[in-house]
Amino acid sequence: MSVQLVIAEKPSVARSIAAVIGADEKQNGYWQGGGYLVSWCIGHLVSFAEAGQYDEKYCKWKYEDLPILPQPWQFIVPDEKKQQFEIVRSLLNRPDVDSVTAATDAGREGELIFRFVYQMAGCTKPVKRLWISSMEDAAIREGFANLCPDSDYDALYQSALCRAKADWLVGINATRLFSVLYHKTLTVGRVQTPTLKMLVDRDAKILRFQKERYYTVGIQSGSLKADSGRIASMDEADTLKNACAGASAICSSVKREKKTEQPPKLYDLTTLQREANRLFGFTAKQTLDYAQQLYEKKLLTYPRTDSQYLTEDMGQTAQHLVADLLGLLPFAQERALTPDVDRVLNSEKVSDHHAIIPTAEFVKQGFAGLAESECKLMNLVCSKLLCAVAAPHEYETVTAVFSCAGNEFAAKGKTVLVPGWKEIDQRFHSTLKADTEEEVLNTLPELAEGQSFSVTANVSEHFTSPPKAYTEDTLLSAMERAGAEDMPEDKVNCSAGAREDGLGHAERKGLGTPATRAAILEKLVQMGFVQRKGKQLVPTKDGINLAVVLPESLTSPSLTAEWENRLTEIAKGNADPDEFMAEIEAQVRQLVKTYSCISADKQNLFQSERVIIGKCPRCGENVYEGKKIFYCGNRGCQFVMWKNDRFFEQRKKAFTPKIAAALLKNGKAKVKGLYSEKTGKTYDATVLLADTGGKYVNYRVERKE
Repeated sequence: MSVQLVIAEKPSVARSIAAVIGADEKQNGYWQGGGYLVSWCIGHLVSFAEAGQYDEKYCKWKYEDLPILPQPWQFIVPDEKKQQFEIVRSLLNRPDVDSVTAATDAGREGELIFRFVYQMAGCTKPVKRLWISSMEDAAIREGFANLCPDSDYDALYQSALCRAKADWLVGINATRLFSVLYHKTLTVGRVQTPTLKMLVDRDAKILRFQKERYYTVGIQSGSLKADSGRIASMDEADTLKNACAGASAICSSVKREKKTEQPPKLYDLTTLQREANRLFGFTAKQTLDYAQQLYEKKLLTYPRTDSQYLTEDMGQTAQHLVADLLGLLPFAQERALTPDVDRVLNSEKVSDHHAIIPTAEFVKQGFAGLAESECKLMNLVCSKLLCAVAAPHEYETVTAVFSCAGNEFAAKGKTVLVPGWKEIDQRFHSTLKADTEEEVLNTLPELAEGQSFSVTANVSEHFTSPPKAYTEDTLLSAMERAGAEDMPEDKVNCSAGAREDGLGHAERKGLGTPATRAAILEKLVQMGFVQRKGKQLVPTKDGINLAVVLPESLTSPSLTAEWENRLTEIAKGNADPDEFMAEIEAQVRQLVKTYSCISADKQNLFQSERVIIGKCPRCGENVYEGKKIFYCGNRGCQFVMWKNDRFFEQRKKAFTPKIAAALLKNGKAKVKGLYSEKTGKTYDATVLLADTGGKYVNYRVERKE
């Protein structure tokens, strides 16, 4: 009897699929039953080989060995994943397995993960593709009822392969090249480096900013207030104030304008990450992790999407969801809502996956058993769905201009006519503990042209504001829109998946993809090129230096965004992958050729600033702090204090720079909270530096305090 093998990306997903299709017998590394075998990868089971596998000489980083251009490409299975790979490989090659279903995540990366495993296992059996946007039972069943040949996704695979190869070539060669030149490990990435450059450019603008002082004159009559334009000098402002004091102001014009603010679109991953960062301080990675958890719990649809619409066959589903959420969400209860679901339906604007929405399973389960972070994210997604199908927000603006003492003064007001979707949004925001900005409405009294007012006047001092440092919210937006300035205006604002004149949404030309941006930001932080200061992302000294020394071909957001656009075109079958890779290889060759050496003064650009702890008791030179030691700067001197010294470890006390500094200055240090192995209690004591001039420095307790 023949069986069908299903390969998922993660064990949790495999378990959910197995339960639906009847594979309920747990085996070692897979499930079986109902004519199916269901196994799983552990992320990337198969990866590109390290450079050293091509030639032993590449184990060392040398300029003369660059560029490294694999021909052909080689692959490895990491040691920690070999066991699961062997299980999957043996299943793929079992005689009774006559067909394979690729059930890895439905996207570019998921396709790559499956193809690498399939090829590495030497399998040639026919493959079908499971493409689903939800882990709900009904979605899985529907997905299996509509399997299509995996060959339909060949272009997507080619795009994923080109991206992975380009990242490897640029990363390996540029990292080694600049690390060798500057004598420090400098990680360079196809997408991360242009992202760093955006942060560095913004930081430079902030540093260059010159604060400018200016003044405004305000006139007031009862509750009516109006302001002048900017005035450069205090004297000029005072003159105008004095002229207006006690004078009459004439209303010269009143302009009323009715406006409509359409409801927001549904969330794609990037907009969800941005809003979660702004409201809750979640990093992009945290939001993706929480969303992935909710997806695997069947409560949220597939999160790695770049669309903000649903397909047209989902109208009834959306209608039912909205009705159920109105009863489930406290901030939406007792709220009459006539949803316009059609507004969020557009199949042409959905490429791989539709927008992120809650599932029917969530409606059944509610918030029970969810962590606080997951509850926050679900509330965010639910509120967005309700807002998106609610009525437009309608309001009237009033702009009144007054003439006084030969000068013009303006007053602006706003009146809400139909709250619409903003009522739901405001109700939701009122439930948050997060910092949210509430709109302050300024209602003007009834005014008519020619009306006269007796006014008082005052002068206000103001300063121009510098550009704001990037937060993850604003940086994700900038990454998404990188390269958009090179596109016609009518294309910039078109939605994801639009195909007018062969051009997609601006985000198609952005840095990275919704699925990869979070990892890029995290890597920049981990590498020490960027640091978080509250919600702000700020480049470090090394980050600034790196962005400055690298060529434009590696740092330009628009050039890298163009690459991303090319990859998208490859995925659509509109561009040649071989041509793309040839260009990448040519760029790498040129890079190595151009940067063969640097001036001597630049070679110390990335050397760490050493922190002086004190003076060496043996030779009098400075003692510095290293990662594991406090050491004498005199190479001929052997004085070293180890941070993991047994004396302090036995007493369960960290050997801090403060303690080291006191020992060097006074020969002793008062230390609190030393642990006694005899009594099991802690005590305070004076510790002596007992240096005998030998290889190791000794310490002893002089007395207990």
